Amino acid sequence: QVHLVESGGGLVQPGGSMKLSCAASGFSISSDAMMWHRQVPGKGRDMVAIIGTDGSTSYVESVRGRFTISKDNAENMVYLEMNHLKPEDTAVYYCNARVKGYWGQGTQVTVSS
Repeated sequence: QVHLVESGGGLVQPGGSMKLSCAASGFSISSDAMMWHRQVPGKGRDMVAIIGTDGSTSYVESVRGRFTISKDNAENMVYLEMNHLKPEDTAVYYCNARVKGYWGQGTQVTVSS
């Protein structure tokens, strides 16, 4: 059975940092590109970052230079390190296997003073 479980969300002050984790089971993350998306109420789910099977990465312009996506194939884990957080980064963050179409349940990130 396939699961993607995000963790690490919460409340952080503007300018702060947070690291999200995505634990995968039932498939190997090394076989697919893995992505982080985010969604705010009333809007669609937007891609934030992607890491390919070869480790190459790409980011949406609004987070480039502040966020870093990484993975540990041996542990079957995907991470999103977020620095210099802004209130507009507030959203539910989802982990996704791009081709296989698997999704996690999401973790809330709130950036507020």
